[in-house]
Amino acid sequence: MNVHIPSPLRSYTSQKACVEAEGQTVADLLNRLDQQYPGVRFRMINEQDSIREHIKIFVNQTQISDLSVRLNETDAIYIIAALSGG
Repeated sequence: MNVHIPSPLRSYTSQKACVEAEGQTVADLLNRLDQQYPGVRFRMINEQDSIREHIKIFVNQTQISDLSVRLNETDAIYIIAALSGG
């Protein structure tokens, strides 16, 4: 399935804005994504296995907060990173 990567995380994906990954759940997909692009999962998921505060993950057009959400092979995953600064 297509995983859309926000620009702050593209240094992990060789600047690719969209990558392919598989998984039965969001957690599984992120683990496999981390195998392909080491370190990217840690930037999205904290030590308690929760989505980091500044990251939003959408399956198709629905924001999810639970990594156990089941996926279909036709789903599109959008990862959004909040910008900060001052």
